[in-house]
Amino acid sequence: MTKRYGAALAVDSVDLKIPAGAYCCLLGPSGCGKTTTLRMIAGHETATDGHLVIGGREVGHLPPAARGTAMMFQSYALFPHLDCLDNVAFGPRMRGVDKATRRRRAREMLALVQMEALAHRLPAQLSGGQQQRVALARALVTEPSVLLLDEPLSALDPFLRIQVRAELKRLQAELGITFIHVTHSQEEAMALSDLVVVMNNGRIEQAASPREVFARPGTAFVARFIGGHNVIAPPGRDGLVAVRTDRIRLSRDGGADEGGGPSLAARVETVEYQGSFVQLRLRALDARVAATELFVVLPDDAFAARPFLVDDDVTARWAEADAHPLSDVPPPAPALTLKELTP
Repeated sequence: MTKRYGAALAVDSVDLKIPAGAYCCLLGPSGCGKTTTLRMIAGHETATDGHLVIGGREVGHLPPAARGTAMMFQSYALFPHLDCLDNVAFGPRMRGVDKATRRRRAREMLALVQMEALAHRLPAQLSGGQQQRVALARALVTEPSVLLLDEPLSALDPFLRIQVRAELKRLQAELGITFIHVTHSQEEAMALSDLVVVMNNGRIEQAASPREVFARPGTAFVARFIGGHNVIAPPGRDGLVAVRTDRIRLSRDGGADEGGGPSLAARVETVEYQGSFVQLRLRALDARVAATELFVVLPDDAFAARPFLVDDDVTARWAEADAHPLSDVPPPAPALTLKELTP
């Protein structure tokens, strides 16, 4: 699918197949096209070009209510004058479902998200996490085949965010429907998804399982955005490689380290204690190296036994097998099955 706003290209020929019953996260920085893609799936934006198929049926020409999708908005958009029960029952009411049936279904959905006891409270009487659960119940009451979530956890505090994402994963597994979840949080995408779709400048950079995206990033952008990697162009080698920050070994004397492998002379610029690990930021001393800034993560006990200080000159070394080659050209999105995505 492609989306243009006048001369501006918001989504550039996105081609993606999401297996039925998968939890898919569209991940990327602000302005990368992920929310526009979600809104085109929902029918709240019209694609400039391309096709949208859900369950073998072309739905791109249909209104939102006829697509078999439901959308949970970032703001939750609950009606302030309606209690939880009537908020959840509102969609079936607009579809002409009789009162007894729609209220029964609303109670079932509130029970599913563990909010049945607060059915008669107004949204203003609920916490942010409780409002999020009601909004989720309201989206699910229409029995969609695809649930669309636009940054649903962004308004929650960090502790509650972890609780609610566990609840989302539980519900998705229990219901067996496809979830498509937009987020800019790498941690959120890794924790929730079967399929991570990393987007940049309106295009898909990589689409794969969380483990594949982290262990084998396809492009320099993916390696940098996912985090936990250094992108390096070592002297004497064509192209870029990604090396995980926890796979780099440090020594002071510059001599041959056990295991050998490529190496760079560097200077320690910062040392940050992070509890279970210590992160060091290094500056490469060889001007021929394209990536002059490197990050290294050392276990806390290893660092305590052999600490490094700011301004120490060190040798950074890694195994050749840990240098993953990168491509400047995003690879095509593969047609994956849910079995292939799930470890």
